[in-house]
Amino acid sequence: MASLFWRGLIILPLLFVYVNGEHFLYPKRHTGKAELAGYKGPDSLAVDGGGFYSGPLIADDDGSTADGNAGGTTEVKVENLGKADGDNTNGSANSVESTQVAAKNGIGNGNIVEAKTTFKGSWELFVENAGVSAMHLILLPKINQALMFDATVWKISKMKLPGPPCRRVEGTTKEDCYVHSILMDVETGKIRPLRLNYDTWCSSGALDINGRLVSTGGYNNGSDTVRILDLCDTCGWEEYPGALGNGRWYATQVTLGDGRFMVFGGRDFPTYEFVPPQGQKNTLKDVIDFNFLVETHDPVENNLYPFVYLSTDGNVFIFANNRSVLLNPNTQTIIHEFPVLPNGARNYPASGSACLLPIMLKPNEDRRVIPSEVLICGGASHDAYAKADLQRPKVFLPGNTDCARLDITKRNGKWKIINMPSARLLGDMVVLPTGDVLIVNGAKTGSAGWDDAREPNLNPVLYKFQTDGTGSKFTVLNPSNIPRMYHSSFALLPDAKILIAGSNTNPGYFDDALFPTEVRVEKFSPHYLDPNLAMFRQEIIVEKSNNQVKYGQKFTIQIRGNGEIDQQKLQVTVYSPPFVTHGISMNQRLIQLGIVEFNKNVSPNTNNIVLQAPMNGNIAPPGYYMLFVNYNGVPCRQSMWVQFLP
Repeated sequence: MASLFWRGLIILPLLFVYVNGEHFLYPKRHTGKAELAGYKGPDSLAVDGGGFYSGPLIADDDGSTADGNAGGTTEVKVENLGKADGDNTNGSANSVESTQVAAKNGIGNGNIVEAKTTFKGSWELFVENAGVSAMHLILLPKINQALMFDATVWKISKMKLPGPPCRRVEGTTKEDCYVHSILMDVETGKIRPLRLNYDTWCSSGALDINGRLVSTGGYNNGSDTVRILDLCDTCGWEEYPGALGNGRWYATQVTLGDGRFMVFGGRDFPTYEFVPPQGQKNTLKDVIDFNFLVETHDPVENNLYPFVYLSTDGNVFIFANNRSVLLNPNTQTIIHEFPVLPNGARNYPASGSACLLPIMLKPNEDRRVIPSEVLICGGASHDAYAKADLQRPKVFLPGNTDCARLDITKRNGKWKIINMPSARLLGDMVVLPTGDVLIVNGAKTGSAGWDDAREPNLNPVLYKFQTDGTGSKFTVLNPSNIPRMYHSSFALLPDAKILIAGSNTNPGYFDDALFPTEVRVEKFSPHYLDPNLAMFRQEIIVEKSNNQVKYGQKFTIQIRGNGEIDQQKLQVTVYSPPFVTHGISMNQRLIQLGIVEFNKNVSPNTNNIVLQAPMNGNIAPPGYYMLFVNYNGVPCRQSMWVQFLP
C-alpha cells in the first residue's frame, strides 16, 4: 500500500488527464509569472551558472558558430604515455610545434596526440523538420542512418504516415496516422518513416552482434515489449509484446561480454532480467530482485535510468542516485560497493550524465586487469524535482557543477571530483574519437520532467581525458542557438561530427511553450575539425582493410594522407554507438587499440597499420564498431565499420 500511495502522490503529476487528439494537457496550466521563475531571459544565457563568462550567443573571435570556415591558431602536443613524469622533449613536425608530455596514470601505450587549437567548434542546421522529436537516438552500423523515435502515447508528431495501415490506439476504436519513428541518412538528411505499434516512451536499447537494434520496454502496452530493427532498405520494427518478465519504463540495457543483454530497473520494478532471445518470453521466474534499487529510491525516485556499464573484468557497474556497486552477472551477486558520491543525485529525474572513459590497450596486450574508468557529471539536489514539479510556484534549483571520475576495476577506488565551468543537468556526454569527452545539451536549473527546467546550457564543454596536469581539463566551446533541454539526444557520426537532436519539455507536441517541442536537427563540428587542421585528416582505404576480426587477432588498416606520417602521432580507436535517451548513453564505449606495426609508404602517401583486436568481449562486446584513425589528434575523414567476433 505504501508503494501505491507514493506513486499516486508523486507520479500522477507527471501524467496527463486526457488526450485531445493532438497532445496531453496538464491537469492545470500554471500560467503567469510563477511559471517563468528562474528564467532570466536570453541575455542570461551568455554567463554560465558558475560565474564563468561563456560569450554571447554569436560567434566569438576564435571561430564561427555558423559555417565553420574560420579556423583557429594551432599547435600539436604529444602526450607520451610510455615516459615517466617530467621527461619532456621538444621537436617539430609539419611546421607545427610538437611536445611530448608524460602521462600520470600509466595506462595505455604509445602516444596520445592532441592538435591544440583556438577553434571553438561550429554549428550547422542539418534538417529543419525531422518529423519526430528525438527522445531516443542511435546510429545504425553499415547503413549510416540515425534511428530516432519518441512515443506513440501522444498520437501526434510533425509527420504523417505515407499511407495505411495506421496504428490502432489501444483501448479505443481510434487510429493514429502519425509517424513516431524514423531513419535519417546522416549524409543527405533523407528520412524513411517506420511504423510502431507498442509504445516506446522512455525505453532502452542496444546493438546486437549483427548490428541490429534490440530495444526493450517503454510505456503502457510497450513496457514489457522487446522490439528489433534489422539493417536493410525495407526493414521495419519487429515487435514482441509480453517478452519481458517486468515492465521496463525508464530502465537501462547493457551488453555483456558474450553478447547477451541485461535490463535494469524501471519505474515500480527494482529488479533486473536477461533479455530473452528473439521470439521467446520471460516469466516472473526470470526476474531477479535487486534491493540496491530499493535502497537508492528517493521519495521522488532519482534512481531511474541507472548508469550501467560492463567493466573490463566482466562485472557490471551500476550507479543509481548517489551509490554504485559491482554486480557479477553470472552469480547475480553484488561483489563490491564503492564510496557514495556526494553533492546530490545523478539519475532521473535529477538527471546528470555519465560515460565510460576510453579503454587503453597496449600492443600484444597481456595485462590481467585493463583499467576502466567512469565519469559522471552534473545532476541536481535530491529535492530538485519536488521543487520544480510539485511545488507552486515552481522553484528551479541550481544544477550540480561537478564531475566525478572513478576506476571501477579497483576495489579501493575513490571518486576524484572537479568542477565544470557551469552547472548542467539533462546533458549528454559524447566520447569523441580522440578519447576526450564533449558535454553538451541540458539546462542549468531545475529537474527532468514536464516544464521543470530553466536556463538552457547552450555551450558545449570539452573535457580532456588526459592532460599533463598544467592546464584546465575543461574548455568552453561555441554555443548553439537552439535550447536542448529534457529529451535531447546525440550521435557521433562517421565524419567525427556530432548529430544533435531532440528536446521536448512538454507532454506532447507544443509549438507555443516556453521551450517548444524541437524537431530541428543540428550537427556540431568539434575543435579537431578546425579547417587549419584538415591537412592531418587521413583516409581509410576500406577495400584494403580488414573489417571483420576475431578477438586477439592482428589485422591491418590502410590509410592515405598528405606527406610523411610519424607513427608517434597516430592513434587508432574503435567506438560502439550508444543508445541515447534522457542523458543516458547505453553501451557507449571507446577503445584505443595497440599499434603492433606501422609500414610506411606501401604505395605513395599510403601506409599500413597493423593492430591487435581486443582480447575478449569484456573489453569490447561482440558487434560493430566505428574505427577511427587519428593523426595529430585529428580524426580521419570517415570512420570504417569493423565487426569484432568471438
